[in-house]
Amino acid sequence: MQNNGTKPRTIDAAEGSIAVKAPIAGVYERWLEFEDYPKFITAIRSVRKLDANHFVASLGFNGKEYETTLELMLCIPERRLAWRTLADHRAPDHFAAGVVSFASLSDQSTCVTLKLTSSFGGAVSSRVDKYLHNFKRLVEGQGDRKTGKSDP
Repeated sequence: MQNNGTKPRTIDAAEGSIAVKAPIAGVYERWLEFEDYPKFITAIRSVRKLDANHFVASLGFNGKEYETTLELMLCIPERRLAWRTLADHRAPDHFAAGVVSFASLSDQSTCVTLKLTSSFGGAVSSRVDKYLHNFKRLVEGQGDRKTGKSDP
């Protein structure tokens, strides 16, 4: 795949899973709170909802700022979500897509599996692990849902 006809675009992919101590319904609903993504996906600075399936995300990678449109492509309640970036003038050469799956381990525990594909660069596998651990802390330490901080 060519990048502006000058050099090959590198696409990295990774997958990771983590057990979260919370019922599947709550874990799934928390992942649907797109505006909270900056609390656990450190590359995302902000998310603004455009409509039910489209969002604008401000991203920071490798010291550069990007803005891109995200499209929610699949939404199976309490099972799976899939999204991708849409090519536009803000980030024409970059692509990212993800799938997050939820599986009940018990009444109070859920396995979250994240698959991420990205051309933004960086160690995708370490980012997936970091995002999952951040999400686990956010869900398990609910406290203040607006700040993601636990009560004292």
